[in-house]
Amino acid sequence: MLNKTSAKFLEARDSLPEALRPVYDQLVEEYKFNTEVAYGHGYVAYKVLAALVRDGWKPPDSRGA
Repeated sequence: MLNKTSAKFLEARDSLPEALRPVYDQLVEEYKFNTEVAYGHGYVAYKVLAALVRDGWKPPDSRGA
Protein backbone atom coordinates (compact mmCIF):
# COMPACT_ATOMS: atom_id res chain seq x y z
CA MET A 1 0.00 0.00 0.00
CA LEU A 2 1.25 3.44 -0.94
CA ASN A 3 1.90 5.91 1.88
CA LYS A 4 0.31 9.04 0.46
CA THR A 5 1.10 10.97 3.64
CA SER A 6 4.87 10.44 3.42
CA ALA A 7 6.68 13.77 3.45
CA LYS A 8 8.89 12.68 0.55
CA PHE A 9 5.89 11.51 -1.50
CA LEU A 10 4.04 14.78 -0.89
CA GLU A 11 7.10 16.96 -1.59
CA ALA A 12 7.69 15.30 -4.97
CA ARG A 13 3.97 15.21 -5.86
CA ASP A 14 3.44 18.84 -4.89
CA SER A 15 6.33 19.87 -7.15
CA LEU A 16 4.25 18.79 -10.16
CA PRO A 17 1.44 20.70 -11.85
CA GLU A 18 -2.00 19.51 -10.79
CA ALA A 19 -2.62 17.88 -14.19
CA LEU A 20 0.43 15.60 -13.85
CA ARG A 21 -0.30 14.34 -10.35
CA PRO A 22 -2.57 11.44 -11.40
CA VAL A 23 0.16 10.20 -13.78
CA TYR A 24 2.69 10.46 -10.94
CA ASP A 25 0.39 8.56 -8.58
CA GLN A 26 0.01 5.75 -11.12
CA LEU A 27 3.75 5.54 -11.79
CA VAL A 28 4.54 5.44 -8.07
CA GLU A 29 2.00 2.64 -7.50
CA GLU A 30 3.32 0.55 -10.40
CA TYR A 31 6.98 1.12 -9.51
CA LYS A 32 6.38 0.22 -5.86
CA PHE A 33 4.48 -2.95 -6.84
CA ASN A 34 7.25 -4.06 -9.18
CA THR A 35 10.00 -3.47 -6.61
CA GLU A 36 8.00 -5.55 -4.13
CA VAL A 37 7.74 -8.38 -6.67
CA ALA A 38 11.40 -8.20 -7.66
CA TYR A 39 13.03 -7.45 -4.31
CA GLY A 40 10.50 -8.38 -1.63
CA HIS A 41 9.94 -4.81 -0.47
CA GLY A 42 8.77 -1.62 -2.10
CA TYR A 43 11.22 1.17 -2.65
CA VAL A 44 10.35 4.38 -4.43
CA ALA A 45 12.62 7.31 -5.32
CA TYR A 46 9.80 9.87 -5.38
CA LYS A 47 11.87 12.75 -6.76
CA VAL A 48 13.15 10.59 -9.61
CA LEU A 49 9.64 9.49 -10.56
CA ALA A 50 8.41 13.09 -10.38
CA ALA A 51 11.23 14.11 -12.72
CA LEU A 52 10.23 11.38 -15.19
CA VAL A 53 6.63 12.60 -15.19
CA ARG A 54 7.75 16.22 -15.51
CA ASP A 55 9.90 15.22 -18.49
CA GLY A 56 6.93 13.66 -20.28
CA TRP A 57 6.64 10.05 -19.09
CA LYS A 58 3.21 8.63 -19.86
CA PRO A 59 1.63 5.25 -19.13
CA PRO A 60 2.10 2.84 -22.05
CA ASP A 61 -1.61 2.80 -22.94
CA SER A 62 -1.61 6.59 -23.43
CA ARG A 63 1.36 6.69 -25.83
CA GLY A 64 -0.77 5.75 -28.81
CA ALA A 65 1.10 2.51 -29.43
